[in-house]
Amino acid sequence: MRNPSTPPFLTFLPATLFLMVVGWGGLGALILYEPPTVWPRWLFFFLGVLACTGTALPVVAFLNLRFQGTPPATTGVIMRQALWFGIYFPTLAWLRIPRVLTLSLAVLLALGLFIVEWLLRMREHSQWKP
Repeated sequence: MRNPSTPPFLTFLPATLFLMVVGWGGLGALILYEPPTVWPRWLFFFLGVLACTGTALPVVAFLNLRFQGTPPATTGVIMRQALWFGIYFPTLAWLRIPRVLTLSLAVLLALGLFIVEWLLRMREHSQWKP
């Protein structure tokens, strides 16, 4: 029987390149060529999620490969963890617009996302059968 393990690092290379090129390239074009009206602002947040997710994906994949847990992280788990980073930083930018972002709010938001991921991993751990 095959022993499941964390997928290799190169598995995430196409997704990383796609997300980073579309995200950072789109953000660059958006900032340079569009006025800050309503729809470009929403496009800014969408492209920010793509850019931050693509940037965090190789780091998250490496950390999950280096520090394997029980059960090992699957491709979906690694993508979900990178997406948490992708959601976190544009949310901070969104909170910065009305000037409500504080250090304590940023830390609490990060702690909340960490707890959600920890609970999801605990649920996967409880249902895992080797």
